[in-house]
Amino acid sequence: MYTLITHSAAETQAVAEKLATLVKAGTVITLNGDLGAGKTTFTQGFGKGLGVTRNVNSPTFTIMKQYQGRLPLYHMDVYRLEDTGDDIGLEEYINGDGVAIVEWSNLIESSLPTERLAITIERIGDEERQLTFAPVGDAYDALVKEVLA
Repeated sequence: MYTLITHSAAETQAVAEKLATLVKAGTVITLNGDLGAGKTTFTQGFGKGLGVTRNVNSPTFTIMKQYQGRLPLYHMDVYRLEDTGDDIGLEEYINGDGVAIVEWSNLIESSLPTERLAITIERIGDEERQLTFAPVGDAYDALVKEVLA
């Protein structure tokens, strides 16, 4: 596991933006953290790094939003689901031609691929966030090392 402290929303977005420049099709990133921790803020920076020009916002009520950039971005918020990811076809996006970011992924753990980059975001101050990266798989470990270099 790797930990990084950011001191502003812009800094959190910059980390995500750098990560986005390094990913390839089929990448799965899971985001967990309390309400207001910064999961959507992180995803906004990630979208910018992929070249997404649309406004990235939380898909809480729609479950998933798709954005086009260098790679398709599948932004999922599964807060309203309870381990039913297979039932609504999430696997086609998770195993698709783009990058899947899944907020509240702990709720659909059994539907997620074994190898992925799990990120937990915690509020440690008004603007400060602790990002904990838990890569599962060698490719994801190398990815995090490059981001944090």
